[in-house]
Amino acid sequence: MDSAALEPSLYTVKTIFILDNDGNRLLSKYYDPELYPSIKEQMNFEKNVFNKTHKADNEIAFIEGMTIVYKSSIDLFFYVVGSAQENELMLMAVLNCLFESISQMLRKNVEKRTLLDNMDGVFLVVDEIIDGGVILESDPQQVIEKVNYRVDDNPLSEQSVAQVLHSAKEQIKWSILK
Repeated sequence: MDSAALEPSLYTVKTIFILDNDGNRLLSKYYDPELYPSIKEQMNFEKNVFNKTHKADNEIAFIEGMTIVYKSSIDLFFYVVGSAQENELMLMAVLNCLFESISQMLRKNVEKRTLLDNMDGVFLVVDEIIDGGVILESDPQQVIEKVNYRVDDNPLSEQSVAQVLHSAKEQIKWSILK
């Protein structure tokens, strides 16, 4: 037997991307630098995948030697791409986690305009699910809790800039008086 086949491995993702209903890129992260090294190659791959999947009723495709799971919602298409040997169920778990996390974050309003208005949060969601291509989390509740923690941890999120400046002036005044 091949010893490489017996070695344990981590579940990995080659790329993750979200396209609009015209096949235009809204978000993409490529975790394998050798897969499509240039942006032009990445865009061509995304267009090819979109053209072969946007009218299909399936949830899985095998294109260019890769396993692709996908889901659509109103005017968005979500894609998770793994190698041909990757477990389709794990890729589907990542896709469902991505979609459900974004859906919760956007309050069930998963459409292009809302997604673009909240792109910073969407990138946080993706980064909580996948790091360097390795799948870290597949539970949407855990992802949302971590993303909300980061947002709530920002001191400016609950105070206005004027309140922060006033507080800083007061601290400076008291330090001078001491």
